[in-house]
Amino acid sequence: MRLWPANWWPRTLGAQLVVMTAAAVLLSNVAVASWFQLVQSRATESAINDRIIDRAVSAATLLSAIPARQREAAARALSSNVWHFSIHHGKPDGLPMADDERAMAARVEALLPKHKIKEPVIVDFRAPRSGEAFQSGTRPVSVITIMVPVVRGTELLTTFYRPPPAPWPLQIVIAAVVAILTTSIAAAFIASRVARPLSQLAASASQAARGGQAEHVPEEGPDDVRRAAHAFNVMTDQVARTLARQRQLLSAVGHDLRTPITAMRISAEFVGDEEIRERLQRNLEELQDLTDAVLSAARGAGWEAMRKVDLAALIESVCTDLEDMDKPVKWGAHGAAPLMCRPSEIRRATRNLIENAIAYGGKADVRLTETPEIYEIVVEDSGPGIAEEDRIRVFDPFVRLESSRSSETGGSGLGLTLVKAIAEGHGGSVTLENRPEGGLRVCLCLPRKALGA
Repeated sequence: MRLWPANWWPRTLGAQLVVMTAAAVLLSNVAVASWFQLVQSRATESAINDRIIDRAVSAATLLSAIPARQREAAARALSSNVWHFSIHHGKPDGLPMADDERAMAARVEALLPKHKIKEPVIVDFRAPRSGEAFQSGTRPVSVITIMVPVVRGTELLTTFYRPPPAPWPLQIVIAAVVAILTTSIAAAFIASRVARPLSQLAASASQAARGGQAEHVPEEGPDDVRRAAHAFNVMTDQVARTLARQRQLLSAVGHDLRTPITAMRISAEFVGDEEIRERLQRNLEELQDLTDAVLSAARGAGWEAMRKVDLAALIESVCTDLEDMDKPVKWGAHGAAPLMCRPSEIRRATRNLIENAIAYGGKADVRLTETPEIYEIVVEDSGPGIAEEDRIRVFDPFVRLESSRSSETGGSGLGLTLVKAIAEGHGGSVTLENRPEGGLRVCLCLPRKALGA
């Protein structure tokens, strides 16, 4: 459970290190100062008790040596702001004493001459009463009274008004502030050497995750951070080389597959039986479409250079092309929507979603919505929708919910796989949900700012 609101806690490693270091130094200074204050207060308490006992015994001894008529004046002369002496005649009140009071009374009795102790010593610890205050108006913290016998029938009442403790010396506060500032500067220096390379590594990794070319991370900072940056640079170089070889291989495979398919098409034209010729041509078209789909899905996202386009105009052109082919597509007009993206990939993803909506839902209603953070391409149809348990599985390669395995009704099973790869390659996502009024709603979300929009 958090001890502070979440928005108060810094999010970056450097800020957290500085805050935690400053807090640790502050707590350690407070703990040390409190410990010394406690030890000092105990020592002060012991010294005050010794002083009270010595003062009470000395005053009683002095008063016992002077004439009785001078004792009152002598007691008043001994009094001050924190000390008060008075003469008490008669038998002292035998009030019960607590353990600490009895211990102090025993110490007083031990210092008095044995032949002069005719009455017991009485000690009383009490809180200050109303009206008891120093000349400054500050009330004492506590009041200690000791009744010591002077002669038979006469006692000296010694009262000590304990003043409040002095505040912490300014030097302690200054030392704590200097310690906090010094350690915070040191922590900020260490944090910059650790956090800056990690931030650069995270930015480069995010760029690679979106399908871009990851920039090399400076190999600087402590050894472990430098080793992590070096390992990341080696990994990204290896991944880049692997992807380049893969694209070259796919291009070669695509060329090698198209060549025999084209030759087979030419040969099919010479087949005399019209029914057999049409069947061969249809199978070759299906093979060609499947080859293109497999190559597109295998190539995925990231092969095209990023550039700024009008997303609304791009979607409108896709819808217009399909409308020219007499497809039931409806586009909701939208103003200019600048976006940094790979246009061919977004066009392919949008076309796949619209064609799926037409194939399975009978029509496609397309619109573009936006927030300050994202653009959202929404495609709705009037079909049966997709069961909740199939909404994740449908993105897997070659998964077709239509069980006939026909390319005319079920497609190749790679359309949504490619849409998801393109969306994630742009730092976005694609979601499916059934509409309450019937049909399926597909939302392709693309970040506006993450890729420089």
